[in-house]
Amino acid sequence: MNIEQARFNMVENQIRPWEVLDQEVLDLLYVVKREDFVPTAYRALAFSDLEIPIGEGEHMWQPKMEARVLQELALRPSDRILEIGTGSGYFAALLARRAQHVYSVEIRPGLKASGEANLRRAGIANVTVDLGDGASGWPRHAPYDVIVLTGSTPVLPQHFLQQLKIGARLFAVVGNPPVMAARLITCTGEGVYNSVDLLETSIAPLSNAPSGERFSF
Repeated sequence: MNIEQARFNMVENQIRPWEVLDQEVLDLLYVVKREDFVPTAYRALAFSDLEIPIGEGEHMWQPKMEARVLQELALRPSDRILEIGTGSGYFAALLARRAQHVYSVEIRPGLKASGEANLRRAGIANVTVDLGDGASGWPRHAPYDVIVLTGSTPVLPQHFLQQLKIGARLFAVVGNPPVMAARLITCTGEGVYNSVDLLETSIAPLSNAPSGERFSF
């Protein structure tokens, strides 16, 4: 396989058509090597339009999802980010390249270890991976400029909103299968939030995602 041609095809044939036109985001996909975060058994599929298994029942997002979310978050170099669900570490690496620091929380010890190892091999030093259940928030390093949930949640807990700075953004996939809303929420003032549904999708839920507490806009 010609890796660079496959990467080019991924960007041009999958990601651009998904309304990802930010050149800095597109350029970053050439810098952070996705294949280095994919399990060896699936490396030939690293640039495919698939959710690639990474073990323990978890999957990487499709490349177009990773790129679209990265674009919508409009990251700044000063941003401090909370990521819930480290997985392979690839999305944390993308975030880290455009932000000051990423705090990533992973509930599965095996994935925490492998994600940290992938980040270390990639030379990403501004990611801290914590072991724990972040499905209802992670106050340890709050408040944050950006929060990203890499798994879906039937309802969005208020804890996440309370951990945002004014001007901060939160991305979450909210709802139940077969159709969920990929949602971008911006904190525009003390206790004031603007919510935009970007697209319809369906991804696996976070472990222990809450189903009762609801925040209404």
